[in-house]
Amino acid sequence: MTILSPDLWWSLHTDHVEKARQRSAGHEARRRSAEKHAIEDFLWEYYPLRPGLLARWHPGAGVGLLRPPSNHVGAEEYEKRLAWRWHREVDGVLRLDLDDYLAARGRGVRFVHDLTRSVLDRTPTFACFGWHEWCMVYGGEKRHDIPLRLGQAGTDRAVDSAHVRCSHYDAFRFFTEPAMPHNTVHPTRERVLDMEQGGCLHTNMDLLKWCLQLGPAIPGDLLLDVFDLAREIRWMDMAAAPYDLSGLGLEPIPIETTEGRVAYVSRQKEFAGRAHPLRQRLHAITIRLAAVPEPGGNASDETAI
Repeated sequence: MTILSPDLWWSLHTDHVEKARQRSAGHEARRRSAEKHAIEDFLWEYYPLRPGLLARWHPGAGVGLLRPPSNHVGAEEYEKRLAWRWHREVDGVLRLDLDDYLAARGRGVRFVHDLTRSVLDRTPTFACFGWHEWCMVYGGEKRHDIPLRLGQAGTDRAVDSAHVRCSHYDAFRFFTEPAMPHNTVHPTRERVLDMEQGGCLHTNMDLLKWCLQLGPAIPGDLLLDVFDLAREIRWMDMAAAPYDLSGLGLEPIPIETTEGRVAYVSRQKEFAGRAHPLRQRLHAITIRLAAVPEPGGNASDETAI
């Protein structure tokens, strides 16, 4: 186990809290004034994520915090952490108790391990062109109180002429019923491990969801990195959506045109490249958590989930 001195872990904690507060300030201000932002509020509402949760710094599994002296600035914080779920102090070092943690979260660790492994092993594809948001309003349904850039008839015609290939179940399930037959693939919840792939914007946004699910096993810097990635992807996702978001200063990516589809794929590949090392890091954490075996590796029945 790596053990952090009081000065070091306090510095990491306070730095994380400040960075998290910078990221949540806009959302909290809108919440106080009962305002909504169609792009910025998505991460907080969909996953769901609370500002306090983003601000909670964890060193990650396998890292312990040395108890500070009673007069240390971090002494109060240390005492609070003693009451956190799955945490235990041993010989003056506070750590995540893996036995207790895995008893509660072992199944989730296994799923995140299997999902990240399957996505890492699969060649990314970039042929969907972002039609999912269009299919969510096809036929007249509206998810946001925002006008459609091409109007309803123009939006429907664009979907009718499109090659829709959405492999992400949690996007596909929000398609309108008339739009579902347009999809050339049919993802289901049971086929997630077979269909998720690293070119998908929503698969890469969901790195935030899986880090949140694993909670205290995820170090704070990784949590902020996947948050930042998901936030940027959301802006691009909505730029390619059928809405007129000029009021939010968002330039559209017109995927109904050849030029727009080329621009979409370029950004999609950029995000896939950024997501890859974050997914590798998340996958490595699931292996370390409970000696989850890699293909061809060895792990005893006693240590494998």
